[in-house]
Amino acid sequence: MKSIARLFPGDAIIRLQCVIIIVVAVAFSALLGSRFFSVANFQSIGSQLPILGMLALGMGITMLTGGINLSIIASANACSLVMAAVIVTHPDDPLFLALALLAGLLVAVAIGALNGALVAWIGVSPILATLGTMTLISGLNILLSNGTVISGFPAAIQFLGNATLLGIPVALLLFVVVALLLWVLLEHTTLGRSLYLVGSNEQATRFSGVNTLRVQVSVYIISALLGWVAAILMMAKFNSAKAGYGESYLLVTILASVLGGINPDGGFGRVLGLVLALVVLQMLESGFNLLGISSYLTMALWGAVLILFIALQNRKA
Repeated sequence: MKSIARLFPGDAIIRLQCVIIIVVAVAFSALLGSRFFSVANFQSIGSQLPILGMLALGMGITMLTGGINLSIIASANACSLVMAAVIVTHPDDPLFLALALLAGLLVAVAIGALNGALVAWIGVSPILATLGTMTLISGLNILLSNGTVISGFPAAIQFLGNATLLGIPVALLLFVVVALLLWVLLEHTTLGRSLYLVGSNEQATRFSGVNTLRVQVSVYIISALLGWVAAILMMAKFNSAKAGYGESYLLVTILASVLGGINPDGGFGRVLGLVLALVVLQMLESGFNLLGISSYLTMALWGAVLILFIALQNRKA
């Protein structure tokens, strides 16, 4: 079986995505002119990309091990609801802001550890394990919040969602920093190398002396932590928290991972490829919005593209 990662290995995927970005930019500039190539449009893209980007990084890192994290949106919303509930009790008290961030962090670690335990120790299929936790957490989110919106956050939170530095959204700069840290983790640490090995052949990796159980649990905790950062950015962007935020992102996080060259069977993929795939998707979505194309049609297109790439991933040699 050939995969996209094998058909376009390493730098070839990066070059392909750069070509796609240029083609998309030229096409939309011809159709939309200055409406597409405007500071406001690129700032809009830059403000929307970080939330989806954090979630996609969290999805992608689990796919590198041959797993998946269907609960990442639900866990991000759980973190945001817990943090919001603490913050609104004393919105102007920095101590309660710190406590809220710590509470959200602990929720993320707990969810990640649960997913990791189900997959690594109990041996549940990642798709079933995370589907179960997604359903459980989504239900608890709605039950405990009564489906209501929690709003009214301090300026420190809103700063992340609205502030710019030299015209660049602060949230985008935060995403770049996190992506770089994840790149360092994957490319220059023992855990990162072990992660790729587990994705390539878990049994052989275990026999070689690597603690594969610890690696898998660590991966799901890191994924949940990226969801926690996404939760903070969602709170900053919307100035509120709700159980149903970001539900449409789940498909796009998987799509971005696959388009970025991550093999769903594990073992192949790079952070840069995923980031470039996110840029392509955000440019397409922005262009479609400016053209007046329905968001539902855009979502249908994402589904069609995902099916196409999965078919290519699994086509016979």
